[in-house]
Amino acid sequence: MSAWLVTGARGMLGRDLVARLRQEGEEVTACGRGELDITDAAAVRSVLSGCKPAVVVNCAAWTAVDDAETHEDAALEVNGRAVAGLAAACADRGSTLVQVSTDYVFGGAARQPYGEADPPSPRTAYGRSKLAGERAVLDLLAGGLPGYIVRTAWLYGAHGPNFVRTMMRLERERATVDVVDDQHGQPTWTADAARQIVALVRSGAAGGIYHATSSGCTTWFGLAREVFTLLGADPARVRPTTSSAYPRPAPRPRYSVLGHDAWGKAGLDPIGDWRLALRRALPDLQAATPSQPTLSSSEPRTERGG
Repeated sequence: MSAWLVTGARGMLGRDLVARLRQEGEEVTACGRGELDITDAAAVRSVLSGCKPAVVVNCAAWTAVDDAETHEDAALEVNGRAVAGLAAACADRGSTLVQVSTDYVFGGAARQPYGEADPPSPRTAYGRSKLAGERAVLDLLAGGLPGYIVRTAWLYGAHGPNFVRTMMRLERERATVDVVDDQHGQPTWTADAARQIVALVRSGAAGGIYHATSSGCTTWFGLAREVFTLLGADPARVRPTTSSAYPRPAPRPRYSVLGHDAWGKAGLDPIGDWRLALRRALPDLQAATPSQPTLSSSEPRTERGG
């Protein structure tokens, strides 16, 4: 019997969550896609029957934002219909489900942080697919069953390709780097998001929506400059540009800042300032960065859920 089951456990967030749980002495079953394809309803029920988890954290997701524009049904299968099946299986067993979601459920046109209760308005296929997964969990809550939706954004960490590691590599390889300065958000270390998920479940807080992002706000340009500064490099080597210089199939939110009011109501502190988190994360990122694959400096690829 396992206290926790983590799906998408080979992803950036999933790996940090499993590590956190094991560090704290929790019994956890870690399932990457090779061990559990969440679109296979029979496999989901078999795994839950075998390990009998008290808590299921779903970090598995279709995270290819641009590809979702031309493969929306495939994205919906993973991010929506499979989550509904997982929610039903958790309901049958009495397991608490934590569904990892994203800032992309919002339209990105706001000028103040999106609250947990603000109405979603996704502009992308990816956002629509993730919203479908959220609604499956909200159906659990409406039925009086336990569950949480944890939205996060702008993730970076040691275990996958992401914007921060890319900037660390490009600082070594290029004299200058052009980075977009018209998208605002909250860089969030996966280790912090993992810690927040564990604290939320252990607190016994009311089910609902919580935003697990760092505090504060910056742009990709501002984040890149902070990375250069922490590395002892001249931040002026990072030059601002606009999103129009890097057109993408899926429009990127101009404003992805999320509010954190729900944490206070649960008696928990939100994640702290993004700059402090980046400083704490730097040693782990430096150890992992040499194996970083080549990415475009314009595209902040993140592991949004595993």
